[in-house]
Amino acid sequence: MAQKEGGTEQGNVKTEDNVGAKAISGGLAAGGGVVVEVREKKGPLRAAIPTMPFPLAVICLFLNTFIPGLGTFISAFTVLCGARSDIIPERGVCCVFWLNVAAALIQILTAIIMVGWIMSIFWGMDMVILASQ
Repeated sequence: MAQKEGGTEQGNVKTEDNVGAKAISGGLAAGGGVVVEVREKKGPLRAAIPTMPFPLAVICLFLNTFIPGLGTFISAFTVLCGARSDIIPERGVCCVFWLNVAAALIQILTAIIMVGWIMSIFWGMDMVILASQ
């Protein structure tokens, strides 16, 4: 089934030298190995994070850092104002709004045991990363 060509077996995914290099899925890398594109699969809460303007995302990060969940709660309203999200085509604007409100409540309620505070900071960092792309 597999063909041998120049000492490498085709049909199997092989990553050798250029692990961090970006290439088209299945394309050959400079070292002869194949680089495969990896995509992160996000859960519904993470996929519901809206893409906001950069200054607003920084403000939400600042708020999430000092008052866990507040920046996430404000970002929920940006969905109603037209901010994009990965799952709006699948679930609709109203569902994405409520997913963000749920994420904010989880952050607020678990902030007492530090989990929500840490989650809130990471959520704000994700907002800034999405805004800068």
